Amino acid sequence: MKMAFVVCNSFFNDRLTQILKANEIDYFTSWDNVKGKGHGTEPHLGSGAYPSTNSVTMIAFENDAPLAALIRGIQIANQEIPRATDHIRLFQMPLDQIV
Repeated sequence: MKMAFVVCNSFFNDRLTQILKANEIDYFTSWDNVKGKGHGTEPHLGSGAYPSTNSVTMIAFENDAPLAALIRGIQIANQEIPRATDHIRLFQMPLDQIV
């Protein structure tokens, strides 16, 4: 089992939703208005010079196939997003148990 955290500029929420639907992933938890800064990216602080925010979507995968499909969908979407600093990011980690 694996856990994925998908982080994107809130501007790309609709695109992420399309990727999830296209891959029949209808199970997730998401947080909106998330503030932060990644390596080599502009801050997303929700105010001042950096008014945008991020969204985080957490998804638990019992099987690898849907995760692999999600990764492919994000890679395709990122090819269409001109600025690399705006790319949708996926962070994957092991998941030991779902209770």
